[in-house]
Amino acid sequence: MRRENITFARKNRRSMNEAEVRIWGELRRLQIGYRFRRQHPIGPYLVDFACVALQLVIKLDGSQHSGSPVDMERDRYLELHGWTTLRFCSWEALSDTEMVVNTILGVIGELENKKAMR
Repeated sequence: MRRENITFARKNRRSMNEAEVRIWGELRRLQIGYRFRRQHPIGPYLVDFACVALQLVIKLDGSQHSGSPVDMERDRYLELHGWTTLRFCSWEALSDTEMVVNTILGVIGELENKKAMR
């Protein structure tokens, strides 16, 4: 991992946007038995939240990311390295937090089942 990635991740942890703060609070409140890391570097990329144990990435993006080639490249990279990516719009995290949390919990359940079947 490159030093500039680590420095950038630390800087971003101190300046999370409102949607990231909301979802981070929910992830911590839930106490689901899995540790999430915020602004976590994976390879050349920085993701909003990552659960290393389940290889689950959660991304909260503004509308400018819709169909972004950079985001598609990052998603391909993560998928090739065994990560599952959940992507939400920032406005969803703020206006329908319960839906976002329930989706995350559902995917965690699915990943737990996959892990148990191996």
